[in-house]
Amino acid sequence: MLRELDIRPPLDVRELCGRLARHRGRPIRLVAHPIKVPGPFGLWFMTESMDVIFYQQHTTRPHQDHIILHEIGHLVADHPSDEGDDQAWGSLEPGERPGGATRALRRTCYDSAHEREAELIATYILQWASVLNPLYPAGAEPLGSSLSHHQGWL
Repeated sequence: MLRELDIRPPLDVRELCGRLARHRGRPIRLVAHPIKVPGPFGLWFMTESMDVIFYQQHTTRPHQDHIILHEIGHLVADHPSDEGDDQAWGSLEPGERPGGATRALRRTCYDSAHEREAELIATYILQWASVLNPLYPAGAEPLGSSLSHHQGWL
C-alpha cells in the first residue's frame, strides 16, 4: 500500500491520509478532539461523502499518529461498524457528530480480530517508518556518518 501511495520516509501521517484519500477517491478528515476519558483514543466515522477520524487531542504527537494509523487500519481493512454504535456516538457531543454517518468504529480494547488487525496495520506502518527514517537530521550527514562509524570519533 505504501508503495502504491508513493509514501517515503520520513513518515508524515497526515500526508499518508491525503494520498490515501486521493487513491480511494474519498476525502479523509482528521479532527483533533478532547475525547472523553475514560474512553477510546480515536473514532472512525464513515459518511456518504467522506471518512472522518477523530483522535485524542490531549496526547503526544507520536501517540496521535499511532491513533490515526490505527483508525486507517480499520478503514483500509473495511471493518464493519461496532455493534454498539450508540457508544461511539456517546463519545462526542451531539453538535460534534458528523452528519449522515453510516458507520462508526469505537473500541477501547483489543479483544476482536478486527481490533488486532487495525493495531497490526498501524504498528507495521510505524515500524516501516522507523527503520527507514534518517537517523540524523538533514545537513548533519558528515557528522552522523563519523559518529556512527566504529572508528570515526576516536
